[in-house]
Amino acid sequence: MGTSDQTRLFSALDKESLNTRETLQKVWKALEDKGYQPLDQIVGYLVSGDPSYITAHDDARSLIQEIERNDLLEQIVAYYFKGLA
Repeated sequence: MGTSDQTRLFSALDKESLNTRETLQKVWKALEDKGYQPLDQIVGYLVSGDPSYITAHDDARSLIQEIERNDLLEQIVAYYFKGLA
């Protein structure tokens, strides 16, 4: 039996170890690389939940979907208000 016949196991993503800022920076750069307006695309994704707002270039769509949208919004709003205090 060859290795292609075997089931491959993947470990689950540890959400706490996910670096949200780094992920957003990668997504932003991928959107820029493809000629999109990153702010508009990310907001469209956050509001609608439609992943097609995010390019698949450089795996950006998969990366942003690893973060729960509600968690991402909470972090963004918390960061905004932390800067105002």
